[in-house]
Amino acid sequence: MEKVMKLGAESPVVIFSMSSCCISHSIETLIRSFGANPTVYELDEIPNGREMEKALVELGCKPSVPAVFIGKELVGGSNEIMSLNLRGNKLKQLLIRANAIWV
Repeated sequence: MEKVMKLGAESPVVIFSMSSCCISHSIETLIRSFGANPTVYELDEIPNGREMEKALVELGCKPSVPAVFIGKELVGGSNEIMSLNLRGNKLKQLLIRANAIWV
């Protein structure tokens, strides 16, 4: 869990994903549409991906991917990101506060 939290804090936006997950790809595309450049970890392509996936579940991500960190904090998965996006400009505000995008 410590490794996931450390990686989640290394960049303004971090997405834990699976290369074959279309929802993860959609969330990444949405975040990029605001001009952010997220760091993406494809858990099925890195050596300790299974351990990291288990840690994400322990942190409350169900399903485990996508898991999105913004501003060093776990925001959640696709439901949370889409909800923020649909509630006015809440997602954009988070990205601005995290210095992931500038206005």
